[in-house]
Amino acid sequence: MLVAVDNLWNLADWAVVTWWVTVPLSFLSVFVPTVWFQRRLRKDSWGSAVAKALALGLVAAIPTSLTGTPVGMALLAWAGVDRWRR
Repeated sequence: MLVAVDNLWNLADWAVVTWWVTVPLSFLSVFVPTVWFQRRLRKDSWGSAVAKALALGLVAAIPTSLTGTPVGMALLAWAGVDRWRR
């Protein structure tokens, strides 16, 4: 979800005037599902689920695509993307 929302910034990068809408929506579109997935599938506590969702939501809300940068690669590695290649 984070990768998809983060790559949507490629479309909105040029439209600075709409950032007041796109930044909160990007945050919420990653924050809410992350809390849900962490609580339901991973059986995390509320505090842990919210902390993880907050971190990922903040990354998604940064108004530029991060997945192609070294920071983005580190986040993807931390999230376990390398498991998908197997």
